[in-house]
Amino acid sequence: MQKGNISKYKPFQQIHLPDREWPNATLETAPIWASVDLRDGNQALAVPMTVEEKIEYFDLLVAIGFKEIEVGFPSASDTEFRFIRRLIEENRIPDDVTVQVLVQAREHLIRRTFESLEGSRQAIVHLYNSTSPLQRRITFNKSKEAIKAIAVEGAQLIRELKDSIPGTHIRLEYSPESFSDTEVDYALDVCRGVMEVWQPTVENKIILNLPATVEWATPNIHADQIEWFCRNLPDREKAIISLHTHNDRGTGIAATELGLLAGADRVEGTLFGNGERTGNLDIVTVALNLYTQGIDPGLDFSNLEDIRAVYERVTRMQVPERHPYSGDLVFTAFSGSHQDAIKKGMDLRKDKHAEDPQALWQVPYLPIDPQDIGRDYQAIIRINSQSGKGGVAYILATEYGLDLPKPMHPEVGQVVNDAADAASRELKPNEIHELFQQHYVNLEAPLQIHSVDRQETRPSGDVHIIADISLDGSKRRVEGQGNGPISAFVDALNQQKLKDFTLIDYRQHSIGSGSKTTAAAYIRIKLADGSTHNGCGIDSNIELAGLKALVSAFNRSRNL
Repeated sequence: MQKGNISKYKPFQQIHLPDREWPNATLETAPIWASVDLRDGNQALAVPMTVEEKIEYFDLLVAIGFKEIEVGFPSASDTEFRFIRRLIEENRIPDDVTVQVLVQAREHLIRRTFESLEGSRQAIVHLYNSTSPLQRRITFNKSKEAIKAIAVEGAQLIRELKDSIPGTHIRLEYSPESFSDTEVDYALDVCRGVMEVWQPTVENKIILNLPATVEWATPNIHADQIEWFCRNLPDREKAIISLHTHNDRGTGIAATELGLLAGADRVEGTLFGNGERTGNLDIVTVALNLYTQGIDPGLDFSNLEDIRAVYERVTRMQVPERHPYSGDLVFTAFSGSHQDAIKKGMDLRKDKHAEDPQALWQVPYLPIDPQDIGRDYQAIIRINSQSGKGGVAYILATEYGLDLPKPMHPEVGQVVNDAADAASRELKPNEIHELFQQHYVNLEAPLQIHSVDRQETRPSGDVHIIADISLDGSKRRVEGQGNGPISAFVDALNQQKLKDFTLIDYRQHSIGSGSKTTAAAYIRIKLADGSTHNGCGIDSNIELAGLKALVSAFNRSRNL
């Protein structure tokens, strides 16, 4: 890399648009979506999809809700041609779906493309040629006039052929390829030349696709290009302005969203951004971004994991773990403070949702409800050495029904974090549960309860308790009295001079329902030295659960 004065590269040219309007615009509706998975996405695969795989993928796109689908480049290969023919001949294209075919502005390719469409009800013929200075000089060595002539001549041939397929309604799309690197006034001139040939109307609009074939500049410059073009295009009402961004600078999604603010009507892209180099626009992300702003995207991603499964199988690509919305880790928090905030938000959401199922989604760190896209709450919080008290409590609550008292969270969280740190890895929910059981639940050493006989004393209503216990392996019988079983047992320990603590908290709840219901009890004690210790008891008998919780807390105070 060069240092200091970089002479190898130059800044991208700004667009003179001092009164630009897109910064103050807002998105209110979804654009027209056009999938190019079966062309741009497929050509970027190391192993392209077979015809059968492309048919499965086409069916997936239809199920998601795409109404415009670029199905291939039929003049490029026999496989592409056969795939389109199968869609048509096997009547696989729904009446409300328009297939799109891509073709360069070359006569024999255009004629072959029209052959592929015979028998279709409706189709978009997508004509393109490169217009950028780099392409004009290096690839074609042609002048501006010659490059424009290529576009116009291709448009003329398509106009001649578009009525040659009886019963097929042909719509027309033109792309000045590498629009992102083309002088905007020249790109406009070429598009005007194509429009003059095709003569679009308000009822039968032309699609002018303005591709950022290579992402050269920042998203704001892309927005300026789109707004400038929309402002200066004669008969703007007769054109659908389409975006087709790539991700070379990592900002293809931002460029698309700003391009929509700048006046575009339509978006071409792929599922999960599959495409050449760093990829095409990820339509999933843009659509769900709109959804999180209260805009119906018109595409159904409620089963996003199933969609991803088909995508990964037929393309042999993998969705990265941190990919927006669809990655394995995007609804996961390792940070303790994040986990705590998520747990609090989810708890509050649960209460509000019970009152109003349409309540506003407000959970820290989660811009979308995972259930809306078929994800599971159970994967939201995962535990490693960086995790906190809230995450551990959330796992125990959601996975095992253990609603730990809040004062207990830090201590349990520390136990789990120490184990994760020692293992140098993430802990699974079952491992967290095992640690909780090992350290807190029904502990039997050094103190153990073997049997309990409970009797009420009249008329006071006090409880008299007789228990067989063992301490450090030595068995003994103890008796005590109190206003309940726990206070009576504490009294029994006191009479044995074993009580060196104060009971400061007791809580209990049920786990499960019906005949399988068990009780969980939590007790917190405080020793004379000021230290506090927690215990949990689980039993089908609520009173025994409380006694076991007290014994567990007592045992922890002796074992630590």
